[in-house]
Amino acid sequence: MSLSRSSARRCLSAAVAVVATSAMVSGVFPPAAVAGTARPKISPDAVAEAIARAELRGLSLDQKIAQLFVVSVWGKSADEAHPTNQTNYGVDTPAQVIRKYGVGGVIYFNNSGTDNVDNPAQVAALSNGLQRAAVGSNTHIPLIVAIDQEGGNVTRLESPATEFPASMAIGAGRSTRDAKAIATINGNELRAMGINQNFAPDSDVNSNPDNPVIGARSFSSDPALVSKLVTAEVEGLQEGGRPSQTVSSSAKHFPGHGDAATDSHTGLPNIDRTEAEWRSTDLPPFRAAIKAGVDSIMTAHIQVPSLDPSGVPATLSKHIMTDLLRNELKFNGVIVTDSLGMGGANVFPQAEIPVMALEAGVDQLLMPPNLQVALDAVKAAVQSGRLTVKRIDSSVLRILKLKIKRGILTSPFVDERKVPKLVGTPDHLATVQKASDRTTTVIRNDAKLLPLHGNPGKVLVTGIGDTVVTARSPQWLADSLNRRGATATALPTGSSPTAATIDGAVAAARSSDLVIVLTNNLKDRVNQRTLVSALLATGKPVIAVASQIPYDAGYVDAPTWLATYSWRAMSMESLAKVLLGEISPKGKLPVDIPVGGTPTVLYPFDSGLTW
Repeated sequence: MSLSRSSARRCLSAAVAVVATSAMVSGVFPPAAVAGTARPKISPDAVAEAIARAELRGLSLDQKIAQLFVVSVWGKSADEAHPTNQTNYGVDTPAQVIRKYGVGGVIYFNNSGTDNVDNPAQVAALSNGLQRAAVGSNTHIPLIVAIDQEGGNVTRLESPATEFPASMAIGAGRSTRDAKAIATINGNELRAMGINQNFAPDSDVNSNPDNPVIGARSFSSDPALVSKLVTAEVEGLQEGGRPSQTVSSSAKHFPGHGDAATDSHTGLPNIDRTEAEWRSTDLPPFRAAIKAGVDSIMTAHIQVPSLDPSGVPATLSKHIMTDLLRNELKFNGVIVTDSLGMGGANVFPQAEIPVMALEAGVDQLLMPPNLQVALDAVKAAVQSGRLTVKRIDSSVLRILKLKIKRGILTSPFVDERKVPKLVGTPDHLATVQKASDRTTTVIRNDAKLLPLHGNPGKVLVTGIGDTVVTARSPQWLADSLNRRGATATALPTGSSPTAATIDGAVAAARSSDLVIVLTNNLKDRVNQRTLVSALLATGKPVIAVASQIPYDAGYVDAPTWLATYSWRAMSMESLAKVLLGEISPKGKLPVDIPVGGTPTVLYPFDSGLTW
C-alpha cells in the first residue's frame, strides 16, 4: 500500500503547490487573496483542474497518448501468465501489460475469452495488482478500471456479487427511487472490488422492437421515462457515497442506438431518422444525463445521415461528437468510444480509426484491436501535424480530472478484507429483490389462470437455456415455486430446440398439471415458437413468460403472457411470487408490443394487469 500513499501525497502536494497560481491565472480569485488579504474559496473543479495540469506537465508525449487508451487484459490475477497477452502485447501477464504500455485504463469481462472475473475477492485482488503495476510504472498514475455492469443480460459480475434486473424491468417498475437505490448498490459494490468506472446506464430509447442489440438493455421506448431513470441511475452511481465509494458512470450510446436494425458488434447500423425525430426521441436521455452531471458518454458505432451525411460512424464524426455533443449540449466530461474492435467501427484501416476518433472530439479510446498500431498511429499523427499536442492534452486533462474527481489518484486500492462485508450483502440482495418484485408485468390473463389458487399440482418449467447461465433460469423458477410448496420440475430446452427436444417437452407437459414456458427472442428463434405452440396444443394450462424482451408476446397467441425482462434469479423469484399470488403484479409495459413483424400494436405501452 506504500505506493498508494506515496502517489496520494505527491498528488496532494502538487495541488497545494500549484492551485493558488493556477487559480489566480485563470481568474478564480485575485492576487490579493493569494497575499493573504482574504481566504479564497476554491471550487473542487478548480482544484481538480490544477492537479490535472500538474500531472500533465510531468508526462511525455508517449505517456499522454497511452493515457487515452482502455484495454482488455487476459487473466484473473495481475501475475497470471496468459498466452493471449503474449499474442496481443508481447508480454505474459496483465501487470506486465500495464507496466509496458502505461495505459490509462483496463476493462474487465467475464466472456469474450478475457475471463477476468471469478468472484468478488478475486476481482478485488486483480484490481489491486493492476493498480500496483500502474503506480509503479513510469507514469505513476493509477488506472481507470472499467466494466459493463448494466444488469439483466449485460452482467459481468454475478453471484455472490449482487445481480440486478435489466433496465427494461426497472422501466416497467417506473420507480426512480428503485433505480437510484439499485445504482447506488451497484456503484458501491463495484468500487469495493476496485472498479471505478461503469459503462452504464444504457440511455438508448428502444424505439425499434426488432433492435437486435439493445432491447431490454433500454429502460423504455418513451424518451421521458428513459430520461427520468437515466438521471436516477447516474445519481446513484456517482453520488452514492464519498468519491472513493462511487464510480464514474457513462451514458451510452450517443447519439442513440435504440432504432438500430443491425448489431453494431458485427456491422454498421444506419439510423434513418430525421434530425427532428432524433431530437425528440433519442436526444432527451443524453441531455438528462448531462444535466445530472454524468462523468462520461459512450459513443455509438452507427450512421445517422440526418446528423452527418458523410456516412462515417458517429464515433468518428466531428459534427456529432464536437458540434453537437461538446458545443451544443455543453458536455465537458469524457467522451469514450464503444469498443474499437466492433464491426461498426472497423470501416476504416486500424491505424485510421483512433486518429479519426480524436479528430472527431473523442477522449478515451476503448479496446483497440491492436494497441501498438493505435499508439503508433496517434503519435505519427501528432508528429505530422494532423493532431496537435494541445488536442491530446485536452483529452488527457479530462481523463485526469475524472480520476481526481472519483478519488482514483488518491485511493486506487481497496481493502480486500472488507469485500465480503460490502459485496452481495443481505441488505443489498433484499433491496434489489424488493425492487424486482415491482417489475413483473402480466400482459394477458384471458384463461384466468392467475393468480394460481391452492396447490397447482405437478408443474413443468421449460424453455430457453441458450447459455450455461440462462439454462439455470427454469431451475431457478422451479426452485422458487418449490420453496412455496409447489411440485415443479425444470426442463431447459435451449435457444433453438430440436424436434426431439420439443417432443420431449411435450411428453413432459402431458404428464403435468401446469406448464410454464420461458421464452427469449421469438422473433429470431423460430424453433422456440414451435415449442410454445406445441405446448399449447397439448391442452394443458400454459403460462408463457417473455424472460428478456417483452416483444415475444406478439409472436405466439398464448392466452396467458407475462414479461420479466430478465431471466436472472431475482426475476424468477419475483415471477414465482406473482404466479402464486404472494404479491400483486405492479409492472407496466415500458414499450408497445406489436403483432410480431408488423407495426400493429397488440399490447400498448402502460398495459399491465393486476389483482
